[in-house]
Amino acid sequence: MGRNAIETVLGAVVLMLAALFIMFAYSSSDLQKVQGYAISANFPMVDGLKDGSDVRINGVKVGSISSLNLITDPGPSQYLVKVRMTILPSVKLPIDTIAMVASESLLGGKYMSLEIGVDEETIKTDGTGRLTHTQAPMRLDDLIGQLIYSSKKSDAGSSSNEPAPAAAATPPAAPAAQATTAAPSQAVTTVPAAPAAVRSTVPSTAEQPAHP
Repeated sequence: MGRNAIETVLGAVVLMLAALFIMFAYSSSDLQKVQGYAISANFPMVDGLKDGSDVRINGVKVGSISSLNLITDPGPSQYLVKVRMTILPSVKLPIDTIAMVASESLLGGKYMSLEIGVDEETIKTDGTGRLTHTQAPMRLDDLIGQLIYSSKKSDAGSSSNEPAPAAAATPPAAPAAQATTAAPSQAVTTVPAAPAAVRSTVPSTAEQPAHP
């Protein structure tokens, strides 16, 4: 009888310790939903994001995802995913804040990351606030496909940049034939010398005979 009581007490202690451990793990992992004001944002896809995921600013949790709904009403937002988030009342978000679905690691879970804008006007806190700047997550298979395509493109570019083989040397053109006909020399014209001036035959006054 006493042995059964001891086993019962030990079992109760183990259960209490397990419950305390679970409560501590839950509180330390910060999985509980945040109490605050609600905002929404539309995304083309939210692969990996789920209800209760964190909303973080610079890696610090400031909210949580409250719901994910597919928009089926006809219009420009049809088939987009409407994500509703709960943000701490002390956090005021500018209207140009960017919401993007980010990954904790390459194979880890997803969370909502908010990039704070610079606008002075803030989003309404009455539940009608909406983020208009969003960025969908990058799928792992799309990322791998882009890496493969970029590697193939770089290989093709490197092969096209290889130098082409040098062409055979072309013999130089033969020099132009020199003119064989010499230009005729200019005719030399001999100009005869001018005749000497005729001396005057009139005798000078000194040689004339005196009149009688």
